[in-house]
Amino acid sequence: MAALTALARTHGGPDAQGVPRHDFSSNSHAGGPCPLALAAVQQADATRYPDASYAALRAQLAAFHGVAAARVVLAASASEFIFRITASVAQQGGEAVWLPPHHYGDYAQAAEAWGLRPTALPQDAALAWCCEPSSPLGAAQPGLPALVAAAAPASVVLDRAYEPLRLQGAPALDEAGLRRVWQLWTPNKALGLTGVRAAYAIAPAGSEEAAAQLERLAPSWPLGAHGVALLQAWCEPAVQHWLAGSLATLREWKARQIALCEALGWACLPSDANFFCARPGVPDLGPALRSLRAQSIKLRDCTSFGLAGQVRLAVLPPAAQDALAGAWQQIQHEQETT
Repeated sequence: MAALTALARTHGGPDAQGVPRHDFSSNSHAGGPCPLALAAVQQADATRYPDASYAALRAQLAAFHGVAAARVVLAASASEFIFRITASVAQQGGEAVWLPPHHYGDYAQAAEAWGLRPTALPQDAALAWCCEPSSPLGAAQPGLPALVAAAAPASVVLDRAYEPLRLQGAPALDEAGLRRVWQLWTPNKALGLTGVRAAYAIAPAGSEEAAAQLERLAPSWPLGAHGVALLQAWCEPAVQHWLAGSLATLREWKARQIALCEALGWACLPSDANFFCARPGVPDLGPALRSLRAQSIKLRDCTSFGLAGQVRLAVLPPAAQDALAGAWQQIQHEQETT
């Protein structure tokens, strides 16, 4: 039998070298974790199975969003949902997928795994992926209302992972537009608890049968006790109050970080979220990024997003920003003297 080889995936966060001291590569809330959500996770009863129907959690999420509980689809993570809905579309005869020019890699990986071919027009796709604020740019999704209007009903998934971490701007879709799309939510980023894997989706209005089909494709207990606790905490007014209040600090940190990067000679791209892309302006980023990583500073190389020569940086506290600036200036000095 041929040996199985691991699929190479490019993500931010800890890697084979461990946890970076200053991790700009992961877009988790730098002011987190949310104390109330952390306490809920720590107090979760891991000695028992959750209710297999997740009745109470579904009711809480439905009330939080003002929708029927039948429209709530729970998922082990955003990535798990991405693969599950792609599988559902393929099983129902879907053949094509539409992807944004720059996007989270799991959209394309799931499509390839299930044989969906890319198409240039969203109206020709059985599944269309959108993200706003987008990743990696943290910007508005260009032409999103027109895309949703042109696509087939219930074929669009809007990844809203970074909507709770929006620092400026407003969503492109109004309530009528949101009712036409799947909304994928991953609160662990906004709560600073990315190690707790838990997500959910809100099905388009009138798509209860499609939601039920996705439920039939799910394994038993996609969420463990800690994931349940995280999503229940997400619905609490006190947790939402903490999040809303924390955004002012992130805005201050972001302005400082952009000014620091520009002082280093980096070209920073506009962003509405708690992260942004920048072009450091060196001929080959690889050696510089490896040198930073050796100093326990990690940035996200945007080559896998189709943005060679750029990096994505999460907004971190001033101490981490200063560490990045000092390390980068040292790298520049070493290059100038060799």
